[in-house]
Amino acid sequence: MSDDTSTATSEESPRTGRTFLCVVDESEEMGAALRFACRRASNSNGRVALLYVMQPAEFQHWAAIGERMREEAREEAEELLQVVASVVEKRTGYVPACYIREGKVREEVVKLIDEEKDVSLLILGAATGTDGPGPLVTYLVEKMAGKLRIPVTIVPGNLTDEQVDAIT
Repeated sequence: MSDDTSTATSEESPRTGRTFLCVVDESEEMGAALRFACRRASNSNGRVALLYVMQPAEFQHWAAIGERMREEAREEAEELLQVVASVVEKRTGYVPACYIREGKVREEVVKLIDEEKDVSLLILGAATGTDGPGPLVTYLVEKMAGKLRIPVTIVPGNLTDEQVDAIT
């Protein structure tokens, strides 16, 4: 997997519907959002796209150490995306498009949506804790809702698989 490139294979070519973008992280609510995206893709002849955003390495005193930290973060991102992509493939029958970016999550999500015209819906999971729905959800709803070219679906992170299936 490389930056800004899809790992999609020719298996996606029959898919002509919408592309559902899901941001991959290690949060609990990502599972509900992913299931929602997979169900919507399956039910609409669409596909799933996955985005993982690496935080920039902050240790820049020695270039070699900073580069090694970046390589390790990249390897971890690729491993996580491979696991999530295999889940998507099992649920939909198709390999998702996968993107790895480096930067601030909110900025990279907006950039990818602007660059990839096939993306037609952003699906995010909302945290269920007392701290609110999460920084990305808060930012997109408060600052970007009227500026994005696509709708955003926010899936409550506490939905069961059965509840997600019922609404998709």
